[in-house]
Amino acid sequence: MARVIRSSAVTLATGYVLLGFAALVLFAAPLRYAWQATVEDFRVELLQEDSQRFAEVFRLRGPEGLSAFIKERVGMQIAGERILLLADASLRPLAGNLAAWPRGIPDQPGSYTLPVELDGQRTMVSIVRTALPGGYNLLVGRDVQRFAPLERRFWSGLAAAVAVLSVAGLLGGILIRRALLARIHSIRETVAAIMRGDLSHRLPVRSSGDELDTLSQTINRLLEQIEQLVHGVANVSNSIAHDLRTPLAELRSRLEELSLTRPSTEETFQEIDAAVSDVDSVIRIFNALLRLAEIDAGMRRSGFVDVDVADLAAKAIEFYLPAAELENLSFVFRDPGPVIVRGDRVLLAQAVNNLVDNALKYVGKGGRITLEVMRAPNGVVTLAVADNGPGIPDAERPKAAQRFYRGDASRGTPGVGLGLSLVQAIAKLHGGSLELADNRPGLRAQITLEEGLPSQPAPERPSDAPREREAAIGEA
Repeated sequence: MARVIRSSAVTLATGYVLLGFAALVLFAAPLRYAWQATVEDFRVELLQEDSQRFAEVFRLRGPEGLSAFIKERVGMQIAGERILLLADASLRPLAGNLAAWPRGIPDQPGSYTLPVELDGQRTMVSIVRTALPGGYNLLVGRDVQRFAPLERRFWSGLAAAVAVLSVAGLLGGILIRRALLARIHSIRETVAAIMRGDLSHRLPVRSSGDELDTLSQTINRLLEQIEQLVHGVANVSNSIAHDLRTPLAELRSRLEELSLTRPSTEETFQEIDAAVSDVDSVIRIFNALLRLAEIDAGMRRSGFVDVDVADLAAKAIEFYLPAAELENLSFVFRDPGPVIVRGDRVLLAQAVNNLVDNALKYVGKGGRITLEVMRAPNGVVTLAVADNGPGIPDAERPKAAQRFYRGDASRGTPGVGLGLSLVQAIAKLHGGSLELADNRPGLRAQITLEEGLPSQPAPERPSDAPREREAAIGEA
């Protein structure tokens, strides 16, 4: 029982009941005031009309005529319906249903509410005192308790409303609690299944679209993200183990061969150099993972400065020109002038270099690589590297930025599959994203940077700066 009382459904139902009580009080209080004011005004108005009527009879018939008229009225009315009394100047009763002039009535004419003794009982009445010519006095009154039955009906109705509201609140609390417990039971089962290791379970969502459905949808999206992260961690672990196994196995094989064969000094140093190369491969993998972890944690945001993305692209082309010359490749850079963003210069340069390096790996001899840097009217900066190589199949394109993923076309090329992952993480750090699209033929890799406008205007370039630069290497 205590558990039911402490439940949120009962608390919610109790709150609604109390709110209903407050609404009833706020409704009944002005209604009660309006009732009293209206009834009192109506009673006084009736008494004043009767007084005026009796005063007119007095004017037409005199004291004897009014006395006869009052006696006739007293004989015709219901007992206690109305108080009538005509008295002379000494307040001696001449006609009416009161044996004596009531005590406590003020000397001045007017409307009063005061207790009067009627039939041996003290009763609260509303009285109008009227002064007539010749010193005569007229009292016309009514018992204020005449409307008491109607008032009791009002309070009885209000009490019935309170009772109905209380019962409805209690039943509503029980029904709401049962409905919530049913939904919570399904949530508990889903959470228990996830705790057992089945990450595919999701919270049930109904078609009602209520608050619990909204919460369930939000939690389901969270569970999907957690499932992806868990699978991603598992895949990364497997990929690390796979990629580290080869250089470590080669390293062990070299060292074991050196230990068994005891070759000459020159051959030993050659094997040592190869072993150092294997260790460097392992170190590169760990360095790349550490950079990704640092970027994912947002630790590099504190070092954001104004960076000219177009200048980074031009320097990347300049750096890779010797490699392009060997493969007879051509570079095209559409230079828009300074394009300033807030970011990490080293990371942005690494992202540009990774995209250009990927294009160089797969474009093939005699290929063409194009770099574009653009700023949209809304301030978003786009950097795209496109080539006319074999590209990435549509089925592999969504996976290309996953860590350690290597497609069929990249099996024979150097690398461990972290280049595009690093580019994607850098773009995300700067509020953007990495998009891979078909260049027809080839691949178009594009990153958007939405970190915000620069802290200062872009510097002016010389008026004779070329808008498009092309380097055709090795072409006759």
